[in-house]
Amino acid sequence: MAYSRVMTTGSDEHVGFSFGDEFTRLTATVLGATNVGDVLQRVVDATVRLIPEADIVSITLREDRGRFHTPVETSPEATKLDMIQYDTGEGPCVEAARPEGTTIAASADVAADPRWPRFGKAAAELGVGSVVAAALLPGPGSPRLSGALNVYSRRVNGLDSLDRDAILLLATHASLAVAETQAVTMADLQAAQLREAIDSRDVIGQAKGILMSRRGVSADEAFDILRRASQELNVKLVTLAETLTERHGELELP
Repeated sequence: MAYSRVMTTGSDEHVGFSFGDEFTRLTATVLGATNVGDVLQRVVDATVRLIPEADIVSITLREDRGRFHTPVETSPEATKLDMIQYDTGEGPCVEAARPEGTTIAASADVAADPRWPRFGKAAAELGVGSVVAAALLPGPGSPRLSGALNVYSRRVNGLDSLDRDAILLLATHASLAVAETQAVTMADLQAAQLREAIDSRDVIGQAKGILMSRRGVSADEAFDILRRASQELNVKLVTLAETLTERHGELELP
């Protein structure tokens, strides 16, 4: 299937461009892949180039045991958006990343979407208006990784049907990257910078446990405390969690 898009410039001149060359280059990269992380990064970079409203992009991978990670992303904000979904268990990226999940999960207005109230509220607070997550198909080998390509737009109704089609194609390329890369082992995942994601999740879990014990709150409430404190202090969530776990006897969150 060939794709083209017509863009309007400030002078109202219409400029068309084909996605064909980009997908051809991406396919060649995927088929010659030896490192899954490099190819996934190229998929993310291509998504930013091809989708005009792709303000934030990430890829979610889900291990056989059910653990989610974000190996590649365009900014720490992408990881934060993904982590909110991993911790609350709701949102488009976790729905699309589950092996039994939907092929595509999308919302034109996350703040008003009744399916994901906690994620929608948090995403809107981070300036996200709409989102599309397309499933990565699990490969035949072991471990059977599944996942999703996540595209966030700051504008409500920012991602149209043509964008969704292109995102599905890009997700297919990411699936091929995982399937074609030989021996996707934990060592490969570490090379793909997943070790940082695993460590980040662990330290956030420890910080949540400390807050749950000290304040008598639930896991969701503890995460909300961390998220609000991160925003108020303008400190990355992971950095705040690390500080809390190392110095929890000295610190009190706002």
